[in-house]
Amino acid sequence: MKIVDPAIEAYAAELASPLPPLLDELAEVTRERTTAPQMMVGRVEGNLLRLLVRLVRPRRVLEIGTFTGYSALCMASALPDDGRIVTCEISDAHADIAAEFFAKSPDGHKIELRRGRALDTLRELPDASFELVFVDADKESYEAYYEESIRLLVSGGLLVADNTLWSGRVLDPKAESDRAIAAFNRRVAADPRVEQVLLTVRDGILLARKI
Repeated sequence: MKIVDPAIEAYAAELASPLPPLLDELAEVTRERTTAPQMMVGRVEGNLLRLLVRLVRPRRVLEIGTFTGYSALCMASALPDDGRIVTCEISDAHADIAAEFFAKSPDGHKIELRRGRALDTLRELPDASFELVFVDADKESYEAYYEESIRLLVSGGLLVADNTLWSGRVLDPKAESDRAIAAFNRRVAADPRVEQVLLTVRDGILLARKI
């Protein structure tokens, strides 16, 4: 199921604000050197992430799932010079591309790339140490990432989770990943610790504010 009509998605992308030119190069490299370039956030979602950072005005951002670094660079471009993103990536091949482009970017010094299992990294981090968390990693672990994220967020902090409509498969979940996303969405909706909304942007974006 297409959540957004491709023509409407292209129209929205055309009218979105420009992103740093380096991201066009990164998108091309991602298409050339990875087998799943669709995992990269595009211009519309990249602009949304950047705008959310500008609105929330965090000093510390946590990203669970770097992929090749597109989303981290979008968010870093909106952080103050002393802001910091900790981003987690399990794939060395993807992390290598991200590190290459972080080194090229004037915002790269704001990004700390952590390799390995994200849950291992998260469990090493102190409580209430981030104002914004972006989750875009293996779907089967979303509930575990959520619990760690709630612990790590300050009161009033924002959690952003990607792929929460999962190409519509949340309506009739069959595969493990389908059931995991459906369960995650229900868990957040029933959690009195947050106020949340599920947006039909791209493949679904859930926003949850820690109360």
